[in-house]
Amino acid sequence: MIAMSNDKPQGVYPWELASIVGEENAVCLWENIEENQQKRIQQGIVAGNFPSCIVYPRTQEQLAAVLAAADKNNWRVLPCGSGSKLSWGGLVKGVDIVVSTERINQLIEHAVGDLTVTVEAGMKFSDLQALLTNSRQFLALDPTAPKSATIGGIVATGDTGSLRQRYGSVRDQLLGISFVRADGQIAKAGGRVVKNVAGYDLMKLLTGSYGTLGVISQVTFRLYPLQEASVTVLLTGEAEAISQAANTLRGSGLTPVQADLLSTKLVSGLNVGRGLGLIARFQSIRESVQEQSNRVLELGQKLGLDGAVYVDGHEAHLWERLQEQIYSPVEDSLISCKIGVLPTNAVAILSKVELGLIHISSGLGLLKLRDKNQVLQIRDRTQAYSGFLTILEAPATVKEQVDVWGYTGNSLALMRRIKQQFDSKNILNPGRFLGGI
Repeated sequence: MIAMSNDKPQGVYPWELASIVGEENAVCLWENIEENQQKRIQQGIVAGNFPSCIVYPRTQEQLAAVLAAADKNNWRVLPCGSGSKLSWGGLVKGVDIVVSTERINQLIEHAVGDLTVTVEAGMKFSDLQALLTNSRQFLALDPTAPKSATIGGIVATGDTGSLRQRYGSVRDQLLGISFVRADGQIAKAGGRVVKNVAGYDLMKLLTGSYGTLGVISQVTFRLYPLQEASVTVLLTGEAEAISQAANTLRGSGLTPVQADLLSTKLVSGLNVGRGLGLIARFQSIRESVQEQSNRVLELGQKLGLDGAVYVDGHEAHLWERLQEQIYSPVEDSLISCKIGVLPTNAVAILSKVELGLIHISSGLGLLKLRDKNQVLQIRDRTQAYSGFLTILEAPATVKEQVDVWGYTGNSLALMRRIKQQFDSKNILNPGRFLGGI
């Protein structure tokens, strides 16, 4: 609940927003926001620029009305879900209000027979997976912070994870999307069926745009059936042998659902061996996963690698620990970076860092680096390999000194024209995307 006064905090009329959302505790002034949430917000904005308040609409229509008010009053908006990824990307400039979609969180439709689901953007990923499990189905994403991440935030940041190996990226699994434009208009693209070719593919444009083009309000995904059996194989050892194993696995007929290369410190932190690691997970009928896991073990033995097999609770615990090790909140001394390289160059990169993970097929992954100098060194190396290195999480001082995105392509002018078309007043997450978009 907000306290009304005749003052106008940072140019924002909080009672105007309260009249839109119309519920107690739906508008919270900055000084009343819980301390941990304040810290999450501060990680994503320019230092010293506190928003006036955070607003919690409960429907897509309320969200549209809030953005229409922001457009009318030229308020700069920081959109978010639960806030688990607010620290990613560039620092947002001049924020007036934070708009959270976490209360827009309903299940709209689960078409079990069609293997599709439509949900509002604020639903937590873990809650959706729990609902789908009842029908022996799942959403094939493996995002950061799965317990707190919202569906909208996952799409806005393109946060897929290791399951990309088998099921593709967020873009590949989206069937439809609804979002609110910067002027408060509701727009839609795609639909609720797998075969849908109507209209321009705004889904791909919105995915990974970090909330700079619109605020996602509802999405439709394709789903997959849960498999009968699951087995994980972990190989550890010398870099050259791990590289050969990865090359062989990539070129084989084996079909892992997850397959990643692990740095030495990540392997030792999991207490599973020495040297670099190659982890591969197979899910299918029991005979298939047994056969495929045996072939990976045999490959490791031929190359002189140590191998171990994980099933049931031990397998689940291994992947949970891996998630904790690589995606845990960044310490003050570490910088979290997204990397993309040719898969054949992944081992060379991992040999130069202490903590890192790279997917064997896409070449995408995550590194934890010591300081800005190491960021620049590894960025130079990845760019020499025709790759990229983007800072996700880092102290604000680092983001102020180093280009977060490190973009060297020729599409920046086009991106700016798209931003102008979608958000001509530059009120949505100004400065968060590459080139200061």
